[in-house]
Amino acid sequence: MLFSHNLVIIRGGGDLATGVAYRLHKAGFPLIITELPQPLVVRRTVALATAVLQGRISVEDLVAVHVTNIGEAETLARAGDVIPVLIAPDLRPLISNLDRTQFGQSPISILIDARMAKRNIDTHIDQAPLVVALGPGFTAGVDCHAVVETKRGHRLGRVIWDGAALPNTGTPGIVAGKGKERVLRAPVEGRVDWRLEIGDLVEANELLGVVDGDEIRAPFDGVVRGLIAPGTQVPKGLKIGDVDARGDPSACYLISDKALAIGGGVLEAILTYLNQARR
Repeated sequence: MLFSHNLVIIRGGGDLATGVAYRLHKAGFPLIITELPQPLVVRRTVALATAVLQGRISVEDLVAVHVTNIGEAETLARAGDVIPVLIAPDLRPLISNLDRTQFGQSPISILIDARMAKRNIDTHIDQAPLVVALGPGFTAGVDCHAVVETKRGHRLGRVIWDGAALPNTGTPGIVAGKGKERVLRAPVEGRVDWRLEIGDLVEANELLGVVDGDEIRAPFDGVVRGLIAPGTQVPKGLKIGDVDARGDPSACYLISDKALAIGGGVLEAILTYLNQARR
């Protein structure tokens, strides 16, 4: 790999994080993705976090596998053939247990917060030589070195070295004329039970599933683009699904244009940092 001594840790393995992983893997960076024990990803068919749920996932020509220890994650990251996904909600044990002889004096060269929590949970600018965060909730120069814009529009994917991304509006971007209505949210707290799968075509008002007995129906004609893993216990109001009015089932298995644009921004931030460091 071209950048074999620059280990990248991506916190979060959702669909946007997968776009970042795609760009960085293709460019030749060793990667480790960290996730929660029960990932809450909706676009599971294009999220490397799904490896935690089923052991292995292929997204386009990327392959990710769930690993259970840091040593295995390091080995796979160095090899570069598949991407390791490690359950590690807390970053500190990972940093302290990485083998410093494999990746230089600073075992983590680059840290990416791709969890899309819309707030800073526990990311600090001193956690790695380069810390990059996605979207609102972070200020470049304070929480991290760079922020990448995640809001659709002319600023999508741009790298911010001073300041913050656009604030979270709470309203999903418009896709095929549909905004907040395309997102499915849990009507009540409870266990999710779906009646169909990602990629299925649906008609308006068709039954999609239930949460603790409360029905979830399709808001309009389209294709089911994302569903949280069946059986997941969810709080009321959590995003648990996504219907796409464009009605193209093949898009359910492709990394989105938004994810790739954000991935391009992260790659730009990393290469800018490396170029400046070598001057």
